[in-house]
Amino acid sequence: MDSPAPDPGIAQPRLGVIGYLRFFWRQLTSMRTALFLLLLLAFAAIPGSLVPQRSADPNGVIAYQAAYPDLFPVLDALQVFDTYSSVWFSSIYLLLFVSLIGCIIPRTKFHLNALRARPPKTPARLERLAGFTTRTTDATPEAALASARALLRKSGYRVEQYGSSVSAERGYLRETGNLVFHTALVGILVAAGIGGGFVYTGQRVIVEGQKFVNVRADYDAFNPGRFVTSAVGLQPYRISLDRFESVYELENQDAVGQATDYTAYISTTVPGQKDATATIKVNEPLRIQDTDVYLLGNGYAPTVVVRDPEGKVVWTDSTPFLPQDAKLTSSGVIKIPDGLAEQVGMIGFFYPTAAKLDTGAFTSGFPGLLNPMLSLRVYTGDLGLDDGVGRSVYQLNPTGLTPIAGDGADVPAIQLGLGDKVDLPGGLGSIELTEVKRFASFDIHHDPTQIWVLVFALLILGGLLTGLFIPRRRVWVKAKQQADGTTLLEYAGLARGEDPRLDEAVADLATAHAANFPNKV
Repeated sequence: MDSPAPDPGIAQPRLGVIGYLRFFWRQLTSMRTALFLLLLLAFAAIPGSLVPQRSADPNGVIAYQAAYPDLFPVLDALQVFDTYSSVWFSSIYLLLFVSLIGCIIPRTKFHLNALRARPPKTPARLERLAGFTTRTTDATPEAALASARALLRKSGYRVEQYGSSVSAERGYLRETGNLVFHTALVGILVAAGIGGGFVYTGQRVIVEGQKFVNVRADYDAFNPGRFVTSAVGLQPYRISLDRFESVYELENQDAVGQATDYTAYISTTVPGQKDATATIKVNEPLRIQDTDVYLLGNGYAPTVVVRDPEGKVVWTDSTPFLPQDAKLTSSGVIKIPDGLAEQVGMIGFFYPTAAKLDTGAFTSGFPGLLNPMLSLRVYTGDLGLDDGVGRSVYQLNPTGLTPIAGDGADVPAIQLGLGDKVDLPGGLGSIELTEVKRFASFDIHHDPTQIWVLVFALLILGGLLTGLFIPRRRVWVKAKQQADGTTLLEYAGLARGEDPRLDEAVADLATAHAANFPNKV
């Protein structure tokens, strides 16, 4: 008789294209993959907090390029300066979105079927299950089971009687909480991904007496979401800075001059509503037309009047000077393109409380307006305002200009106290410091997703707590008639997941149930 041919080995079935697609889909939609992608998304967001982003801080990106000229091209090629819109971040984001939806849909369907299903039948041998215990009673099995059903229903169980036993199950809210948690996580992804396109932020410096209208042209800097246009997204309103007040420490000698409070007093105009007044403080923004207006900074805006040799006013404005230290020593630029024989540019320093150092240089000894002084270096020449290239109002490049007062000139820098009027060198005219106003810088932020993110965040928290602290368990009560006429009651439980208190719960059920009948043993 011929011996059988040797077994060539186990032949695995071929998956084929459909099989591989099904395999990868199951891997992608597993909860393990979703958790991994969520962790990966958190790590992918780290570069966005380490380097400036073009969408939020374009000037910071330019400064980073100047500081790290060799590293910048590498990071830019990796889209690090556009982290949240980069290919790799968006890929993780979309994969997480698909994975979560792929997890939620089948689990929701299964959970709905479980909610409609009856509790499972009582196992034949309860002694093999957790917390098994027994009691005896003189009550009939029917009375004992009826009492058990009432007690279990009162404890929040779904109850079903199978012959001489009662089956009960509770804890469906655990899976409900898990589904709420993951569904709310998808909601946050949608709110951040789609709703973020309707978000815009902008900054505006407003001098006392000036107004700001919520249109794109009136912003100093504006960062719109992808869906924000001139006609869509900007709510119509106007705010005016009526007065700005600062309160400084005067009594504590170790902290004299430190600001203790800032208040911007403003007027608001909204179409269809009565004009109103309001205040904005640090950490107390103004809410207007679904937009938050935050107070960022403040300083002084000297009002300068420039006249030609005949005394005609050719330029006047309140120019914001940017603070350079805690005592509000401030720097600024004044540009006069027309009206004089030549274009004139001035680089100035403003001292709210002018004081002289031992070196002869000036500084501000106190941030309040006690002894104001404006020092100006004056240049003539082409300021570059007619070449069509945008120029910063806070900067003046003196290269190519002729100094006529201050460094490099025969005439010292012009110094103006409040009310002082001084002739410009070369017979160009005169300049006068007539007033010193305050200015405030505001951050305007519109985010229609805030309420949705809050709602989804609360749902995530509620779903997480529900999933963690509500146990899923089954318990059974079986009644057997014994030869002596008494009834033997058997109790046992089964945990659906982690349930360290299951044995205690079964024992408490047995004790509470048996207390309704006279115990034989």
